[in-house]
Amino acid sequence: MRFEESNVHAAEATATPQQRMAEAKPPWVAGLKQFEKTNPRRIALQLVDTLVPYLGLLVLMYLTMAWRLPYAVTALLAIPAGALMVRNFIIFHDLGHGTFVANPAARQVLGNVLGVLTFTAFSDWRRSHGIHHTTAGNLDRRGIGDVWTMTMEEFAAASPLRRFQYRLFRNPFIMFGLGPLYSFLLLHRFPTRGSSRNQVVSVILTNVAITGIILAAAFTIGIKAYLLIQLPVFLVGGACGVWLFYIQHQFDPSYWAHTEEWDSMKAAMQGSSYYKLPRVLQWISGNIGLHHIHHLRPRIPNYNLQDCLDATPELQLRDPLRLWQSLKSVRLKVWDERSKMLLTFPQAVRQLRGMRLA
Repeated sequence: MRFEESNVHAAEATATPQQRMAEAKPPWVAGLKQFEKTNPRRIALQLVDTLVPYLGLLVLMYLTMAWRLPYAVTALLAIPAGALMVRNFIIFHDLGHGTFVANPAARQVLGNVLGVLTFTAFSDWRRSHGIHHTTAGNLDRRGIGDVWTMTMEEFAAASPLRRFQYRLFRNPFIMFGLGPLYSFLLLHRFPTRGSSRNQVVSVILTNVAITGIILAAAFTIGIKAYLLIQLPVFLVGGACGVWLFYIQHQFDPSYWAHTEEWDSMKAAMQGSSYYKLPRVLQWISGNIGLHHIHHLRPRIPNYNLQDCLDATPELQLRDPLRLWQSLKSVRLKVWDERSKMLLTFPQAVRQLRGMRLA
């Protein structure tokens, strides 16, 4: 991807001192601030066209079982419900960046509500995701809010057991199948490393609310009905959500660098994908495919991202990542610092053999 060679620090409160250094910004970057403004009409529209049909589909799924229709009908309804769950998470994600709605109290309330619906504690996730924004593409600051990615040197030095664990983690069936279940249903039930007292409390309260919903379902529609509704919705939404997060930074060519060379402008414009999706998928994913813009200005709400792209020629990169092309990114596993490319496992193994023979 081509971009103007200028440095700009990430607009995140948790930025490191190196990232806060005064950097020369091209004029067009400063002009993106206008798109950070919230829009009450678009806010209302997104809440109505996302939350209402999502909850309505959950009710309809229950009704199909109450009417004793084949479970295949219920399962089919989980597809649009799962898609809307992804869209709910995008709104939740915006709120975590201090955007979507202007009022801080409204952001907190709505963020906590959507956090329960998406099985994610709002305050705790907001912190870990903020860290992701200030460390994306930094080889020395991996480990929080990112996808486990080994360098070729690390892969070569790893024990057979460690390589097996890594291969297992990067297997598509694990990452996009069991991965969402593990992350959202189990991992998110605990605070992330280094969480504050308030963030720990947010995890506890979210767990209490989720438990309350499960108990209410158990005493009304029954736990079996609840699971037959929620699990397929979660499997669809979770797989799609994890895929979107994966493809935002795991593609070719990409960007990784050590702290002394790491540049936030490159991390945004080279290391964050411009994922050009068909219109319906772009709507479902809340424009998050315009991820290079999001990492450049995280406070732009999702409903303004397309307007920002349309108004800024510098963001209209020549080689956006398209849907069919993106599927090949599943094979990319190991970052090679010498070629500055993500390698497949066969490529990494061949290179490893060459290192041993040298």
